[in-house]
Amino acid sequence: MSRPDPARRDLLLGLAAAGLGGPALAQSARAVTIVVPYAAGGGTDITGREFAQVFAPELGQTVVVDNRGGAAGQVGSVSVARSRPDGTTLLFAVSTNIIVNPHLQKSERLDLATALQPVAQVSSYQYVLVVHPDVPAKTLPELLAYIRSRPKGDLTYSSGGVGNANHLAGVLFSEAAKVEMEHVPYRGTAPALLDVVAGRVTMNFSSPPPALTLVREGKLRAIAVTGDHRIAALPDVPTLTEAGLPGAVITGWHGLFAPAGVPAELMDRMEATARRAAATPKFRERLEHDGLEPAPEQPRAAFAEAVRSESAFWARKVKELDLKLE
Repeated sequence: MSRPDPARRDLLLGLAAAGLGGPALAQSARAVTIVVPYAAGGGTDITGREFAQVFAPELGQTVVVDNRGGAAGQVGSVSVARSRPDGTTLLFAVSTNIIVNPHLQKSERLDLATALQPVAQVSSYQYVLVVHPDVPAKTLPELLAYIRSRPKGDLTYSSGGVGNANHLAGVLFSEAAKVEMEHVPYRGTAPALLDVVAGRVTMNFSSPPPALTLVREGKLRAIAVTGDHRIAALPDVPTLTEAGLPGAVITGWHGLFAPAGVPAELMDRMEATARRAAATPKFRERLEHDGLEPAPEQPRAAFAEAVRSESAFWARKVKELDLKLE
């Protein structure tokens, strides 16, 4: 399947004709806009566009993917929260947009916990710890020994910005391994990963989609994955626990969110449609190809409860680790 051109801001997907998989959710000829709160080319953008391709036929409406990056996803998330609650503007969020960023954005007057409501979780994923091939370590114990042998701050890891998923994966890894590394934030995951390829940064804790091709091409070396099991796309790469860091499990998810105030009946229909789209063989094949996994089978009420629980964890963690926007 050909990938959309990442340089394009918008992508029109599907047809507005009836009979392509179900009735339109909104009583309007307007396209449904899915906001991806990052620049094109990163993991969330890749997965969001792939989801839009299966979501549009289920809706029976045109779907537009709109990249609105900035502030580790906060700009796009807030724009959706402030949009009209009619089901025509939705957020394709990565977990940190919802459960972490609100605790870092102290100046933001809008509370995303109440200004957005979950529609459905559409994927689960873990991170891949990747290093430049010139790093003299092929296993996790060798990497940890290398980190500990160097002066504090000498080795670096990159991220798409403070509060970004790969930043926090690095924070949790450093805490579990009891090592210190210098964090180098970028304005997006793609440039953060490419500077590891260029050798300007030591490592990255990447979501699988943007890293897998680089690993397969030999431009990056995968050291470990951060979940509780290996992923099918990298069957020879161990988990952190298998590699010698017991109990370290760091995972994330992608989900669809709507502004607060969307009527319950419309939310029910959007949830059913999103879950049908996420369960299609086409989308599941793309998830597997990209190193992601299907979301658990759960109603949106259970997803909302999981979001609240994770948000409470990160409210404590942000204070404990004294995380601040830079």
